[in-house]
Amino acid sequence: MMLRRIAPALRPPPPPRAAATVGVAAAAAPYSSKSTSIPQKQQRVRDHSFDGIMEVQKRVRRFHALHALLLYAAAPARGSGAVSAPFTRLGALARRQLRLAPLDAGRFLLRHPHVFHLFLHPVHRMLHARLTPRAAAALRAEADAMAAALNTTSVLRLRKLLLLAPPHCRLRLENIRMLRRDLGLPDDFADSVILSNPSLFRLTSDGFVEFLPSPTDRPDLTVAAVERARERHYREHRAPGSAEEDARFAFPTRFPPGFKIGKYFRIAVWKWQRLPYASPYLDVSGHDLRSLEAQRRMEKRAVAAVHELLSLTVEKRTTLERLALFREALGVPKKIKEFLLKYQGIFYISTRGNQGKLHTVFLREAYYKGELIEQNEIYEARRNLEELLMISPQKANLDRMFTSMGRGWEELGGGRRGGAELRDEFLGDGGGHKKNVDADEADSGEDSGVESLYIE
Repeated sequence: MMLRRIAPALRPPPPPRAAATVGVAAAAAPYSSKSTSIPQKQQRVRDHSFDGIMEVQKRVRRFHALHALLLYAAAPARGSGAVSAPFTRLGALARRQLRLAPLDAGRFLLRHPHVFHLFLHPVHRMLHARLTPRAAAALRAEADAMAAALNTTSVLRLRKLLLLAPPHCRLRLENIRMLRRDLGLPDDFADSVILSNPSLFRLTSDGFVEFLPSPTDRPDLTVAAVERARERHYREHRAPGSAEEDARFAFPTRFPPGFKIGKYFRIAVWKWQRLPYASPYLDVSGHDLRSLEAQRRMEKRAVAAVHELLSLTVEKRTTLERLALFREALGVPKKIKEFLLKYQGIFYISTRGNQGKLHTVFLREAYYKGELIEQNEIYEARRNLEELLMISPQKANLDRMFTSMGRGWEELGGGRRGGAELRDEFLGDGGGHKKNVDADEADSGEDSGVESLYIE
C-alpha cells in the first residue's frame, strides 16, 4: 500500500533526445540569457574605418615628436631663415627621449621627404634636417586656425567643459592641459584664454579653473549636442503617427560591421533608448540613487556626459587615458573601458598605436566612412599634414636631396654599418629605385633656395 503512494511521486528523467534538442536551441540563440537588459560585458568588434584613421595617426604622432626635438636642437639656417638641426643630435635625442632604435629616426625622415628635408650644411659640413615648406605651411595653417577661433569657439568649448563638472564647475588646469590639442586650444591657453578673460574664468591658487557666469552667455549654453541632433533629426524625419516617446531620449546608434544583434538585445536597446535621464549639465548630487531605476538613469546620464565631451573636441575623439582624467566629473564608473564597450553603437575604442597600449575613443555618429562629417578649419589643416605624411617617397625628386647629403649617410645611420644599411634600403635594389647620381662623388654641399622646394 505504501509503495502505491510513493510510485506516482517518482518522475522518470527526461529522455536524452529532448535534452539534446534543448542544448541545440540554446547554442543557436545569440544570447543564452533571455534578459531584456544590455549585457554588462561585451567583446569589442573591430571597425576598420576607425582603425585606418589611427594608422595615419601613428605617423602624425611620430612627426610631432621629432618636430619637437628638432625645435629643441634647432639652429637658424642660412638664407630663408628655416629652422634646421644637426641630425647627429636629433638622432641622439630620439634614442634617449623617444626610445627609438638607432636607425628609426633616419628611416622615418627618409620615408617622408615631403615633410622632412635632409641636406649637408654648407658651413658646418654636417648633415642637417629641417621641415619642408609644405609641412611648415600646414603647421602655420593649424596655428592660424587656432588663433582665429581663440576668442569664439575655444572659449565656448572651455566654458561648456567646465559646466560638465557640476555643482562647482571647476576642473584641474593640468587635466585641461592634457586635453588642449583635442579641444583646439594653443599651448599657452592658460594666458591667452583663461587669464585674458577674467570675467569668464577664474584660475585659483591651487591649480583649478572655475566657471564664472556672465550676462553675455548664450541661452543654449547648457544644451547638449545630442539634444540638438535629436531635435534636428526628429524635425527632418518626422512621420505621421510616429511615437515622440521613442525619440525623446534616444541616441544616434550605428553598430560596427559584424556586430551580432539578437532579438533580446534589440529589445534591450529599445528599452534603453526610451529611458529618461538627466542632462549632463544638471547637478544631481542630491538625488537618491538607491533604486535600480535611478542607477540606470545615472548610467545613461554618464553616456550623455561622455558623448558631450567628445562633441566638444575638434576631431570628435580623444584617448581613453585623457578621458579618465574627467571620470569623476562626468560620473563615469571606474572601469571606463568596459563601460564604453557596453555601448558600441555610440562609441568606438581603437587600440591601434603604441603596440596596443593606446586606446582612442571615437564618437561614431560624427564620422562617415572614415571622414569627419562636420569639418572645421583646424581639422582641415591637420588633414593637410596627414596627406603629406601619406604621400609615397617615390613621388618626390630625391636625387637632389641625396646629392646634397654627400657622405651624410654615415651620420644618418650612426656609423658606417647603419649608413650602409639605409643606403641599400633607399638607393639599392631593396629600396625599389636607383639614384641617378652617386652621392659619394657629389660632395659639393651646395644648398640653394630652389633645393628646399624640391617637392613642389
